[in-house]
Amino acid sequence: MFKGHRVAVVVPAFNEAGKIAHTLRSIPGFVDHVVVVDDASCDGTLRIARRSQRRGLTVLRHERNRGVGAAIATGYAAAFAAGAEVTAVMAGDSQMDPADLCALVEPVVFGRADYSKGNRFAWPGVYRVMPASRVVGNIVLSHLTRLASGYGHSFDSQCGYTAANRRALAAILSGPMFPRYGYPNAILCRLGAFGARVVDVPVRPIYGAKWRSGIRIPRVVGPLLRLVLLGMGARLLRGIQRSVWGPRPLPLPESPRS
Repeated sequence: MFKGHRVAVVVPAFNEAGKIAHTLRSIPGFVDHVVVVDDASCDGTLRIARRSQRRGLTVLRHERNRGVGAAIATGYAAAFAAGAEVTAVMAGDSQMDPADLCALVEPVVFGRADYSKGNRFAWPGVYRVMPASRVVGNIVLSHLTRLASGYGHSFDSQCGYTAANRRALAAILSGPMFPRYGYPNAILCRLGAFGARVVDVPVRPIYGAKWRSGIRIPRVVGPLLRLVLLGMGARLLRGIQRSVWGPRPLPLPESPRS
């Protein structure tokens, strides 16, 4: 527990046999539930995860590869059902510093936010660590996502290191999750529609010497642009509705749609 709150961590994993054991060992001891979602890996990821002695561990598997967003949605649903009050996401590739988890969980636990997300650009020295291609792409997508979601203060939209309370989790799960690499943008757009409170938290970017992105740029650019354009249109429509009927904030649902 963290300050009397039950905390879960969702770990999406695809072909991370070389890193999943280290990731699980690194998760802080205050975490009550760890949900690994193996997204149809074809290496030993599932076997190694199941062999872990981590307390509170649940290992789930997708029989076919559905994408990181879908894996996180599966983990979110399991954490919600387990009664977690705060649910974080840490990738299975050890690119998220466990030392930053407290800082992400704190604003949610203390009621300052419904959803906290990592901002690697707020970490000193990020431009010496993050690959140039990631810097450029992230800056562009962050600006587009700010327009689409309404969170003008937020940056680093592609950072998946996050923490959410139950109401935010219910909002996220109230509809289909964007299945692949556009999921962080889709989550911010959905939370914006529900009026959720979102804060950025500085986190350390981690890129190993042998880092190589699994993202295929031509495959993700089209869907991501379509996603943010739809988000902008939905936000514009909400603005028109408010101007006609007055401000009417949408409540966050208390439980996810079954």
